[in-house]
Amino acid sequence: MSDLWQLALACLVAFAASILGGLSGFGTGLVLPVFLVPLVGVTNVIPAMAVAMLFNNGSRVVAFWREIAWAHVRRLLWLGLPACAAGAYGYTLLSANWVAALLGAFLLVSVPLRRLLKHAQLRFSPGVEVGAGACFGFINGGMTGTGVVLISILMAAGVEGAALVASDAIVSVVMGLAKVLLFGSLDALTIEIALIGLLVGACTAPGAFLARAILKRMPAGIHAWLMEAIVVAGAVALLWRIRM
Repeated sequence: MSDLWQLALACLVAFAASILGGLSGFGTGLVLPVFLVPLVGVTNVIPAMAVAMLFNNGSRVVAFWREIAWAHVRRLLWLGLPACAAGAYGYTLLSANWVAALLGAFLLVSVPLRRLLKHAQLRFSPGVEVGAGACFGFINGGMTGTGVVLISILMAAGVEGAALVASDAIVSVVMGLAKVLLFGSLDALTIEIALIGLLVGACTAPGAFLARAILKRMPAGIHAWLMEAIVVAGAVALLWRIRM
């Protein structure tokens, strides 16, 4: 019975997080792990998130397919895709304590990182974009909530507007599929965990539609502060789980 309540809570949070993500442009992949860990365990949270985020990103691919900047996508995936597979494989070798430590640390770092990248005036050449794609791919392979890094790389490469949303989505989907396939082949993704990821991911789909209406009524910046507070609290909770 407790598992059912935790699953219901995770689905509710997924829906709410997708709304917040639609308001702030980041964070769905940062907030969800906090509520999935009690349900699937620390070591299963990244495989579950890989499945769940396919829904979140896949809907944007369908909606913005014509806007995809394919040249930038190819540069990011050239080295980024194999690097993502390497990062995902490395994740499967970690103990639960290491997973909790790395995920908790990344969640804590993500808050100042988002602010830093937002104010940095970076400009990437095509060659630098390829290298940045490799770095992002490796981090994304073993982590979740790395969308702020990908968005920043694309913006530094000159992608903006609808093309930014579309290109971010297709890169995330391709890498997400690679992670799901690798986790499945290494028995790091069971049918039960995959079904939980599918259910939670499906609950993120309607959130973007409500985000538009809420955005008109919510004071600027409140949603970002709220999400950052949740992320920090979740990071502390993950680090607290580590058994020394």
